[in-house]
Amino acid sequence: MSFQLSRRSLLAVVASSILSACTQVPKPGLEANAADKANKGTISPPEKAPIELDRKDEPAPKLDYAQIYGPVKDEGYDVPAVQFDAIKPEFLRQEVDYATNEPAYSIVVDTQKMFLYWVLPGGKAIRYGVGLGAQGRAWKGRAVVHWKRKWPRWTVPDDMVARQPHLKKYGIEAGGMDPGLGNPLGARAMYIFQDGKDTLYRIHGSPQWRSIGKNASAGCVRMLQQDAIDLYNRVRGKTPLLVI
Repeated sequence: MSFQLSRRSLLAVVASSILSACTQVPKPGLEANAADKANKGTISPPEKAPIELDRKDEPAPKLDYAQIYGPVKDEGYDVPAVQFDAIKPEFLRQEVDYATNEPAYSIVVDTQKMFLYWVLPGGKAIRYGVGLGAQGRAWKGRAVVHWKRKWPRWTVPDDMVARQPHLKKYGIEAGGMDPGLGNPLGARAMYIFQDGKDTLYRIHGSPQWRSIGKNASAGCVRMLQQDAIDLYNRVRGKTPLLVI
């Protein structure tokens, strides 16, 4: 179903709903493991996840960010360009030196520095800046990207509707919010499981590019839309994840 919203009201809904964007469990579909679809709403206790502390992040030569963060036509949507010159350079996508004990082709989220690393062979990584909400800062440990979605729907759980009745039109009975440029989950979402259970932790795109590199009152791990698409294309199967 579709909704007609003014720009002001849509932004208000997105701002007030980032937390529930992280806590929803997607409907079964593409790239979901059928054996684990029944796991909902359980957060396993965080564990201390050791990682080599002596590491450095050295940026590679300057990239063409006008192209990287330019407008994108994706799955029928026109993703707008990012005002990358208004974002601190360290939060823009770049290849860096990265000494770590984590395996190549895994993900590390550094909640202190607000970086997400896609680990490469040979002591390298692709580093993305992220925005972190309360949910994104609270959970730490090891897990896997259990499934991922292009242009996911956003469905507000019943407990969130009870607290914020104005979101009822995006609730379970209403079928959720259609995918789109104003959807809080953005262009891509990756769903994180630990020991076969949903952690409610999400890595996802965000229409709010100004939130990158900043803390927010709610939400998980937000990426620039173009970065979320890039990471999504790199992730294969049950990709290991470490949040520190």
